[in-house]
Amino acid sequence: MRTEGNHTSGTGAEHGVVELAATTRTPWQSGVGVIAPYDFALDRELWRWTPDDVSLHVTRLPYVHVPVTVDQAAALSREENVDPAVRALLAPEPLAIGYACASGSFVHGAEGQRRLHRTMVDAGAPAAVTTSGALIQALDALGADRIAVVTPYVDSVTDRLLAYLAEHSVGVTSSVGLGLLSHIWKVTYEEVSRAVHAVDRPDAQAVFISCTNVLTYDIIAPLERELGKPVIAANQVTMWAVMKAANRQAVARGQSLIDVAAPSAA
Repeated sequence: MRTEGNHTSGTGAEHGVVELAATTRTPWQSGVGVIAPYDFALDRELWRWTPDDVSLHVTRLPYVHVPVTVDQAAALSREENVDPAVRALLAPEPLAIGYACASGSFVHGAEGQRRLHRTMVDAGAPAAVTTSGALIQALDALGADRIAVVTPYVDSVTDRLLAYLAEHSVGVTSSVGLGLLSHIWKVTYEEVSRAVHAVDRPDAQAVFISCTNVLTYDIIAPLERELGKPVIAANQVTMWAVMKAANRQAVARGQSLIDVAAPSAA
């Protein structure tokens, strides 16, 4: 006997609710691993470049009690820290693993980046990407070898980036560093945009915004329209390259790097 207040049986459609049957096909999720610095605060930004059929598995490198300096970058790139981080990501069987730190992958120059890549592969990464390696790939894809550079770093760290670019025959028309030693994720879009406009030069073929802790997703396309040239950023190149390594396509609209690699652009 039905008591007062009980719902009548039915599918729920009469109430505007559509229920899925238990036999609905389970959507397949591929996985991509991400190794981030201990102070990385922008996980959500990485997800914005991620297609719906890909899950991000993010792990962090061990904490080191130093500000954002060359010493911090060197600590973040140590093999004894990167190796276990890669191994920690292998259980869910990612298609590729990205090391999402610009300074940690350029601090020891081109050879340091290659050594970091080898460490990841030797630890079991099925495909490995570093932010600084992805930067060079991105510039090649865009056909740019003269760029302007914006960083949040102190000069000693920015200088390491410029030296790394020089090793890859990338000319830097101008650069600016914000001189920050901590809390880089709190830099606003307005501050980044102002720095990009200030550093741009007519002979710069593109502008690069360094550091994976700098928020950039929403301003890349508007800056490109304003400057009339590609604007690329650390998180963007990392996600573009790691998705490419996983045979997937990063998601964004109006960003030259993403558009140039889109199937419709082929």
